[in-house]
Amino acid sequence: MTLTLRIILIIASLFSCFLCVTRIKQAKLKIESSVVWLIGSIILILMSIFYNAVEWISAKLGFMAPVNFVFLVVIFFLLIQTFMDNIRISTLNEKIKDLDHYIALKEYDENKKHKEE
Repeated sequence: MTLTLRIILIIASLFSCFLCVTRIKQAKLKIESSVVWLIGSIILILMSIFYNAVEWISAKLGFMAPVNFVFLVVIFFLLIQTFMDNIRISTLNEKIKDLDHYIALKEYDENKKHKEE
């Protein structure tokens, strides 16, 4: 892994950690949502510092270049984040459906009361 790539990884990881922490402090991001980003940033920093381990692991796994292993790790974390977001979206869709049913029943009851009066 080249020095340039290692420096870029460290800067990008520190920047994403900084963004997560500032968004949490501003109450614009929940801690649960940022855990994957923080873990991913820490792993990328460790991969940048211990590049010999990355080269050894990538050689043992059969990668042509260590940078490909780094890309695989990044893609893995993005897939985890996407999966977690899909779970949240599904949960929110169910809550919206339940709320829609509740509102429809309330409106039906109100209309029924007005007709009886």
